[in-house]
Amino acid sequence: MVPIVYTFVFSFNDSLKSNITWRGFTFDKWLNVCQVQNGAVCEAFGNSILIGVVATVAATTLGTMIAIALVRYRFRFRSQTSLLLFLPMATPEVVLGAGLAAQFLSLGVPKDMSTIILAHTMFCISFVVVTVKARVASLDPALEEAGRDLYGSATQVFARITFPLLLPGILAAALLSFALSFDDFIITNFNSGAVTTFPKYIYVSAARGIPAEANVIASAVFIFALVIVVTAQVSRAAKEKRLAKLG
Repeated sequence: MVPIVYTFVFSFNDSLKSNITWRGFTFDKWLNVCQVQNGAVCEAFGNSILIGVVATVAATTLGTMIAIALVRYRFRFRSQTSLLLFLPMATPEVVLGAGLAAQFLSLGVPKDMSTIILAHTMFCISFVVVTVKARVASLDPALEEAGRDLYGSATQVFARITFPLLLPGILAAALLSFALSFDDFIITNFNSGAVTTFPKYIYVSAARGIPAEANVIASAVFIFALVIVVTAQVSRAAKEKRLAKLG
């Protein structure tokens, strides 16, 4: 926890170009977070958010469909497909990043935000498939059969029964994908070109001292994630309490 505490405390440091030594307490960094280097830190943060959202939506959509197909259907090369989906999770990021960079170079694709999104979508799909696949395998087929017995079409059964039951797994996979995408540096550095993401900005700034504004954004992200976790836990506890009373 020491690095997290350090990051939070030094977000209030009255620093100049470097944020290594304590110079005094101030709220100015929080109130003017986008003023440093003409808003470079906020631009990098915005790029990371955009890339993370797009890659998460694409990876979650594709990964959910693949997970359902792997569990519910039998087709040729099914086992080989499952093996291939696990490979990105076991492959070192430097190998993935260099391999993707070589492919983009051989195809003549310029490195920009689109190549980052493609790269992030590629490695996030594996995590989505693993997460959603476990949820699909745990579903009781009798629930869907009951929907069909009540004359529900395939679309109605999926929309009203299957999808709501899969939703917790899908949301968990989406949150995991976004966290992996937002936090990634190695694969991004190989395939970003001139585009700067928040982890890349932190890495480049580390040589001269990370500005306090970067600490502000990092602290805000941590607090936001903490609020989401606490809210979810409190909501679940309240729901369980209501169900207990009904029981």
